[in-house]
Amino acid sequence: MKVPERQNVTEARLYARVTRRLIPLLFACYVAAYLDRVNVGFAKLQMLSDLRFSETVYGLGAGIFFIGYFLFEIPSNIILHRVGARLWIARVMLTWAVISAAMLFVTSATGFYILRFLLGVAEAGFFPGVILYLTYWYPSDRRAAIIALFMTGIPIAGVIGGPISGWILKAMAGVHGLAGWQWLFLLEALPSLVLGVAVLAYLDDGIARARWLAADEREILAGRIAEDQQHASTHALWDSFTKPRVWFLGVIYFCLIAGLYGAGFWLPTLIRRTGVESPLAIGMLTVLPNAVAAVAMVTISRRSDRTRERRWHLVFPALVGAAGWLVTVRYGRDTAIALSGMSLAMAGVTTSLAQFWCLPTAILAGAAAATGIALINSIGNLA
Repeated sequence: MKVPERQNVTEARLYARVTRRLIPLLFACYVAAYLDRVNVGFAKLQMLSDLRFSETVYGLGAGIFFIGYFLFEIPSNIILHRVGARLWIARVMLTWAVISAAMLFVTSATGFYILRFLLGVAEAGFFPGVILYLTYWYPSDRRAAIIALFMTGIPIAGVIGGPISGWILKAMAGVHGLAGWQWLFLLEALPSLVLGVAVLAYLDDGIARARWLAADEREILAGRIAEDQQHASTHALWDSFTKPRVWFLGVIYFCLIAGLYGAGFWLPTLIRRTGVESPLAIGMLTVLPNAVAAVAMVTISRRSDRTRERRWHLVFPALVGAAGWLVTVRYGRDTAIALSGMSLAMAGVTTSLAQFWCLPTAILAGAAAATGIALINSIGNLA
């Protein structure tokens, strides 16, 4: 049945209002989350020599984060579904902020491994929890652009975090007897603390508790979600574990996320390999690939929602991302070519990731969405 134009306009304005309320805070939280997760890539520029860590120690420490992340994602998302997003997301953020700041006390490889593992445990559930939370508010035909807006936190963390991290490493080295990398972990944990408190005070668990909406507005939004969930094929809590396509989506996500973390943990090192030595200069150069990625994510995801086409809006950017990494690896000694390759890689990978999350949220609903989204994210983050 054709929806009257006036109703479409009213609904569009209502969703714009919801977006203004939810997305800025969730976006800021993801910027802080991603910064705390990957700032170890910048800390590495000084940390390895100060603590006499090998590249192997660093690589293992960077990767051990995902063991804790993998083990606790599904339990975390189930708890969020039961106790509510406001309380649980705030808990996640406050816990990871404290652990991230504690990285400044690392003096041994063992301590490094333990804190990285605990950081993964603490942060588990944040990303899949927010994806689940967005399904409480937005129907499937509006999710690509919204998920992209949220996920631009990844490249924006690079745009902001690169120069800031480089500046902290250079300017704060030796202040009050702390190394630059120690200040890096301490200062970049503070936004997560502040935002965790903001989530507790500001976020609503769902449409029914949004007192800033009128009763008829809540009814419109709830009706759209109920209508959308009728098309989902899986609802029960444990059903997602028995669905082959959920596992298949996990494998696809594994392949995509490998390209993302290649940049997250190694981008500063790849830029240094071109001959750039200054931490501040390295930080400034990371802005370009991240800025290109942010623009690509939003532009392509809006087009995907407008055309309601998902498959090629995922596949083509993924191929572009793969080509970008090939260029970076093959010609990585030249700064200009390497940055061009990294820009293609970041734009392609992040855009395909934003498109990807429209797929599982279209087939999973209710408790199955809590477990299925977490399961897919867990598999992917083993990359």
